[in-house]
Amino acid sequence: MGTDTEENELKKLEYLSLISKVCSELEAHLGFGDKVLAEFITELGRNCSTVDEFDAKLKESGAEMPDYFVRTLLTIIHAILPPKPTSKSDKDFNKDDNDSEFSALKIRDNRERVKELEKEIELEAKSKRRDGEEEERGSRRERDRDYRRERGRDRDRGRDQDRDDYDDGRAERRTSERHRDRDRDRDRDRVRDRDRDRDRDRDRDNEDDAHAKGRRDEYEQESDDDRRDMRKSRHHVDEPELYAVYKGRVSRVMDSGCFVQLSDFRGKEGLVHVSQLATRRVTNAKDLVKRDQEVFVKVISISGQKLSLSMRDVDQNTGKDLLPLKKSLGDDRLTTNPSTMNGEGSKTRIGLSGIRITEQEDVIPSRRPLKRMSSPEKWEAKQLIAAGVLGVQEHPIFDEEGDGMLYQEEGAEEELEVELNEDEPPFLQGQSRYSVDMSPVKIFKNPEGSLSRAAALQSALIKERREVREQQQRTMLDSIPKDLNRPWEDPMPETGERHLAQELRGVGLSAYDMPEWKKDAYGKALTFGQRSKLSLQEQRQSLPIYKLKKELVQAVHDNQVLVVIGETGSGKTTQVTQYLAEAGYTTRGKIGCTQPRRVAAMSVAKRVAEEFGCRLGEEVGYAIRFEDCTGPETVIKYMTDGMLLREILIDDNLSQYSVVMLDEAHERTIHTDVLFGLLKQLMKRRPDLRLIVTSATLDAEKFSGYFFDCNIFTIPGRTFPVEILYTKQPESDYLDAALITVMQIHLTEPEGDILLFLTGQEEIDYACQCLYERMKGLGKNVPELIILPVYSALPSEMQSRIFDPAPPGKRKVVVATNIAEASLTIDGIYYVIDPGFAKQNVYNPKQGLDSLVITPISQASAKQRAGRAGRTGPGKCYRLYTESAFHSEMSPTAIPEIQRINLGNTVLMMKAMGINDLLSFDFMDPPSPQALISAMEQLYTLGALDEEGLLTKLGRKMAEFPLDPPLSKMLLASVDLGCSDEILTIIAMIQTGNIFYRPREKQAQADQKRAKFFQPEGDHLTLLAVYEAWKAKNFSGPWCFENFVQSRSLRRAQDVRKQLLSIMDKYKLDVVSAGKNFTKIRKAIGAGFFFHAARKDPQEGYRTLVENQPVYIHPSSALFQRQPDWVIYHELVMTTKEYMREVTVVDPKWLVELAPRFFKVSDPTKLSKRKRQERIEPLYDRYHEPNSWRLSKRRA
Repeated sequence: MGTDTEENELKKLEYLSLISKVCSELEAHLGFGDKVLAEFITELGRNCSTVDEFDAKLKESGAEMPDYFVRTLLTIIHAILPPKPTSKSDKDFNKDDNDSEFSALKIRDNRERVKELEKEIELEAKSKRRDGEEEERGSRRERDRDYRRERGRDRDRGRDQDRDDYDDGRAERRTSERHRDRDRDRDRDRVRDRDRDRDRDRDRDNEDDAHAKGRRDEYEQESDDDRRDMRKSRHHVDEPELYAVYKGRVSRVMDSGCFVQLSDFRGKEGLVHVSQLATRRVTNAKDLVKRDQEVFVKVISISGQKLSLSMRDVDQNTGKDLLPLKKSLGDDRLTTNPSTMNGEGSKTRIGLSGIRITEQEDVIPSRRPLKRMSSPEKWEAKQLIAAGVLGVQEHPIFDEEGDGMLYQEEGAEEELEVELNEDEPPFLQGQSRYSVDMSPVKIFKNPEGSLSRAAALQSALIKERREVREQQQRTMLDSIPKDLNRPWEDPMPETGERHLAQELRGVGLSAYDMPEWKKDAYGKALTFGQRSKLSLQEQRQSLPIYKLKKELVQAVHDNQVLVVIGETGSGKTTQVTQYLAEAGYTTRGKIGCTQPRRVAAMSVAKRVAEEFGCRLGEEVGYAIRFEDCTGPETVIKYMTDGMLLREILIDDNLSQYSVVMLDEAHERTIHTDVLFGLLKQLMKRRPDLRLIVTSATLDAEKFSGYFFDCNIFTIPGRTFPVEILYTKQPESDYLDAALITVMQIHLTEPEGDILLFLTGQEEIDYACQCLYERMKGLGKNVPELIILPVYSALPSEMQSRIFDPAPPGKRKVVVATNIAEASLTIDGIYYVIDPGFAKQNVYNPKQGLDSLVITPISQASAKQRAGRAGRTGPGKCYRLYTESAFHSEMSPTAIPEIQRINLGNTVLMMKAMGINDLLSFDFMDPPSPQALISAMEQLYTLGALDEEGLLTKLGRKMAEFPLDPPLSKMLLASVDLGCSDEILTIIAMIQTGNIFYRPREKQAQADQKRAKFFQPEGDHLTLLAVYEAWKAKNFSGPWCFENFVQSRSLRRAQDVRKQLLSIMDKYKLDVVSAGKNFTKIRKAIGAGFFFHAARKDPQEGYRTLVENQPVYIHPSSALFQRQPDWVIYHELVMTTKEYMREVTVVDPKWLVELAPRFFKVSDPTKLSKRKRQERIEPLYDRYHEPNSWRLSKRRA
């Protein structure tokens, strides 16, 4: 009886949770969440077995809802209250429905199709290469012909000049002789002079005849094909060509520009606007050019008979084009009849990236977005111009590209309503996010436990501390004297006043932003890691693995797969590869070793090269993304796991390798997990290949069981016993408890250094600040505590301080992220404080976003942290959580990356290898089907998958680039749109991270320099402007320092760009510049990141189109003051708000054009989802119908 009561209570709870879920869905989609209505809909859905039946019943009840929402509601209801089958046919239906669940993940593997795609792409590249070579040969022939012709003209001019010089000399000599001998016989001299003149005329006639004959013979030697080419070229140059350079003469000069008569064309002249005269700013054209001056000009646009010319893009001394631009496909139409530029005659084509390209787009000029001005602002600017205070060029809406006229805004267009396209592709019917309730990955073993509550509280405290710090900064800015603050706000300050205000603002910030503890920690001389007096050979012999060298080599010989377990610092990474090379394994191929981090691959390779006795890049090298430091003689190769995955994409048998070592396998990165499955299959095809899996943790049994129950080789570590101490009660604020524990250890425990684990840079900086202040408050009688932070963003010379031993009588505390858990080995640690938390990157498939979340660590990580205290001697580990929380709230092992991050790139790589049956793939820990479906849905909208879920040609090309799928699509779309040169630069700049820096004492100057690069189109074009400016200064380092730009980041971007350029050259993808047509660049960005579109919210900030999530433009963005209506962002960053980073202005029409699978124009006859949420609803009135107040519902 008691059991039945408990079951009934449980069913009631389930029913209440279902009603709550339906209410939240109604609130999200319809704008209201009434409980009674939710119960009514639940009862309807409970008795319906199909979507059509449920939809029909809702319509009968007067509720008309979108199809996707009806399907979602029915899925939610049936998940908790499944319908009762009434007949055998219903049972059969349910069985078939379960069998078809996630059918998109069960597509049969097809490697032959992928190979056919690769052959097709290779043939295309060969064809383009052949066409390019023929074009190069033709242009070389034409250059040679022009050279011969010019050489002949030079020879003619030289002969004429020599003859003229000779004649002048003879005449001068004859005159002098005549004057000197004028007393002689005049008749005899006259006769002699006449004879001499006759002979000279005869010689000249003979020379001219011979020269003319030689010229005729030279031209007659040209072939008939050359003559045809000459006739063609003469025919083509009857009209000026776009982007061509011509010589001309200034015919008229005005204040706003000048007209130039082209010398090669009779009656052709064009306008050079004052902005196109020179690279520097020119206010009056008369200051630079004069009438009848000969100049070189470049044709930048042709509109009918009107030519727009430029002088600043041409070297005026040599006529060389300083900004060479290739014509795009639609440029030839510029010289045709301009009356055909309407939509009727424009041709469309489908490009490589699958987007529809209209030739008319190249004809329509690209007008840059200008800042919007209110009527009072326009009136004020007009009055300032009339008073002579402002020049016309300084007007905020002065349009330099519109022949110097003020930009006239067109009439307001009807607002375009864009909404998501809910049509599911055939292979995802009933499986996409519109049909299946996508939920974020469950990263908490017990969401209601004490650790979960502490994590949520700490996230709130971090946000609160950040807001307090920002408030302190604002208060400090307001504390600047008012008389100095006024010039900062004054639009027309006196000379020097604004500069003084800037400097004082910077001074005010420096005292706060550089705290004393940082000065104390960083103010000493630099150190560069652990120093050792032993030689390299002695250091190698001192490692624990050295004693087991013979046994290890024998174990690798006897076992095809071997799992090696050893503590951090035992020598696994650096020594195993060298032992195998000495044993002769390099005679059959390379020894490859993967690392989860790029920095580790570089540093380990450098160390092994030193021990191996060679230069880095010779026998020992490394390969990371965008950087390959290997050569033909390389036998030991360290690389990131992603690079080995790319090598398998090219050669699925890894025929170049004899041994593959997966190092730090316990970190379980997404690439490592995919490599596990691929190498497990490869072991069966290649019995000669040896696989070594190394780990620093104790989960060796899991690795061994996965790899055919292989043997385990254990390297004993130098460990001492560690005493584990738990708290009696859960700690709500673990950060404060950790600081109290540090003080307690420092004041009461024997000597020994402390290691404190925290989650991130912000927490670490706050903890160091508090510790410093508390120690300072105790006075000078307390022993000094040296505070040293460690996180990945810290420079390596700062991180290396943690290895220095503390001076006698002092103690050091190392405050670190989980980087000190296994990657770093710090001697002298006797006390470890473990709050039990770490930050993890978690993907939410419903929102399509990655986010860093504070989560409890696993039991394996907790054991690993405790082991850090037992390396030098017996130690203690203070766990700031209860023992019951350790056993009941912590999972045994960490959730692998493949189960908690976006799988778009992984699925694309597997599809490119011919692996379509993702459910049957042998993952060690398979990802959730919802995450795989979400990744396939994204790839389908990008055009990488077709209607059947198979890889397209576009998808195969996307897989070739070491980029995320949106970036790869963006690059390939730029080839179609004719702006690949600019997009290459933008992608390279994005990959390097933040390129600007703001010194604490010069923040105002840094902001001012940064603002000079701002572009009205957004942050992507700003990055392009920075790179182009650096390029114009010959990649100068001092220029970077002057403009507060990180030169290291720019050099990294340059390397990335070269690598991407080499891949594009491999497939003969055109690298074309768009010039000043920034619309093409923005369209290419939109083609890859259309799902990151956001629309301005009438109340505050923006809202994303996918989840209607409130977001904001970051204050450092070029668009922060502009606030355009529609934008596309690169990523979201959560600080005090959800900020968009790298934002660009877009036109909503482009979203539908570039991503028809994802967006559509809403039906004008119905209310869109957004307007439905904004719909005005009256308060409840029991006496009237809900819509009786509307005019459309009133009766006559």
